Amino acid sequence: MRRAGCQEVTVNSGKRSSTNPENEPSHSNIKRPKRAEVNFLPNFAQGKDPSSLEQLRQTIVEEVKKTEKNLPLIRKMMETTFPLRRQTIVMSSPPVNELMDLWPALKIESELYAEFQRITNQNLPNTFYAELDRHLPRLMTLFRQKASKTGKTADALAEILKIHDEQEIHDIHTKRTTVLHCLPVYLREDVSGFFRTCTDESEPELQSVAVGLLTVISDHATFESPVHYDPVRITVILESAAMVGLPRLGDAFLVMFGMIYALHLSYPKALTNTFEFIQKILLGLDGGKLSPRLQTLKNDLM
Repeated sequence: MRRAGCQEVTVNSGKRSSTNPENEPSHSNIKRPKRAEVNFLPNFAQGKDPSSLEQLRQTIVEEVKKTEKNLPLIRKMMETTFPLRRQTIVMSSPPVNELMDLWPALKIESELYAEFQRITNQNLPNTFYAELDRHLPRLMTLFRQKASKTGKTADALAEILKIHDEQEIHDIHTKRTTVLHCLPVYLREDVSGFFRTCTDESEPELQSVAVGLLTVISDHATFESPVHYDPVRITVILESAAMVGLPRLGDAFLVMFGMIYALHLSYPKALTNTFEFIQKILLGLDGGKLSPRLQTLKNDLM
């Protein structure tokens, strides 16, 4: 396959050998799919090369700058330039800000979902919301059962559920917000560095945030509350930089998850189980390998 020019194989060639003793060890810095990516590093289409695709990339950048964007044209050009984009992301791994300058269309929600589908052959929003909504009643039951007990986890869940119960509106968005806040707490993960809050008038401190969600609230909202159901916006943070702002937590969580796949980023260490729950249980991507904690939750759900 290497001789045939398969990119996924040739990307790991040139390691240390008897003829090249100064190269890096064969087992180090291996570039391979980590999360069931189907199209991890595709080859260039016949008749296409980096030079021609680079011209298309520059056209995309100019098109995204326009007030009236031609979204079908952007979609077509992003599809064509997908191999060039994956080559840059996988082989060079530049900083997120640099990648977003190169490929600003990934900040468009519909285009980000299209990119996720190119990588995994799966419709991210449809699958995520269908599976999350299917499990909402059982998840709420599990969270309430845990909240009725004693301990730090129970107290944290009880506080979130108390605020949930006090809401005047209990629509699907309220339930999704509650479940997404409760899930990492239930899995005994530290959310302090992931869920950030600031007011609309203040400047948030984001220097140490690799991956996170910043909830921007109005000045009259309760700052110390662990969950906010009517925020000004929720901003996706990657490598200490604000990417996009969305009105609801579910949409922001989804965009952030799609960006992690699109940019080949690692999950935040403190919330590994939460992200793997979304990947393996909700989306069914590489779902056969679960940690004991996730396997227990899956058994309880089923």
